Amino acid sequence: MADATTATSIESAFASARSEGRAALMPYLMGGFPDHETATAVATAYADAGADLIELGVPFSDPLADGPTIHAADTAALAAGATLDTVLETCGAVSDRLPVALMVYANMVLAADPIEFAAKAAGAGAAGVIVPDLPLEERASIGDALEARDLALIPLMAPTTPPARRAEICAVARGFVYLVSTVGVTGERVELPTELGELIAAAKAEADVPVAVGFGISTPEQAAAVGREADGVIIGTRLVREVGEANGRDTAVQGVTRFLRDTREALAG
Repeated sequence: MADATTATSIESAFASARSEGRAALMPYLMGGFPDHETATAVATAYADAGADLIELGVPFSDPLADGPTIHAADTAALAAGATLDTVLETCGAVSDRLPVALMVYANMVLAADPIEFAAKAAGAGAAGVIVPDLPLEERASIGDALEARDLALIPLMAPTTPPARRAEICAVARGFVYLVSTVGVTGERVELPTELGELIAAAKAEADVPVAVGFGISTPEQAAAVGREADGVIIGTRLVREVGEANGRDTAVQGVTRFLRDTREALAG
């Protein structure tokens, strides 16, 4: 795979999965949850279990896009002392093995200064950054700082995004397009929207980069169904819940490993 410290490595990871006839598997974890050592062990387990990329959340006090499970993990991680720097330590522990996309809210980037943030992220080996509350019209200062460090600013697209807006998002996308599967915050869903296939097809028709789907995917079967249409699947709340309910670090690692191996097998099938 290409050097995992560049945005190019994201597209290389998707291409590698595609060559195997499957969608890329991208698990999410909350940095610093429930503590720094466990989060880093979980990230390593993701790589060991066959993840193609990792989405690494930076804890924030007001995570507007996140449902109750991830919101609670945010709160617990902050209480345990998580900071941007400690999360970047977790990033650095696995970024030589697979691409890591940081999920961080705009206020944290601006507070650190976009240029300084980009330097720190690149230094930790991150390949891209997802900023869920960054409007397209206000992406310049953050986007330029990331671009200077060859970090992909990965945009999100919602089911309610109008076609004209969708075209604008796809035109500037780097790394991949993060397609939100359903209206609302993150969380496990019993069923995914019936119109999701149409949304994926529309995004893929306009984007020059891969399209990955997140929000609501909570079983290997759902991942396989989405993976038949999308270039990648992102799984978050299900894994955060696994870590939160585990009785210790070893149990957490065993639980996420089992789930990801089952999901990887479903995607390959």
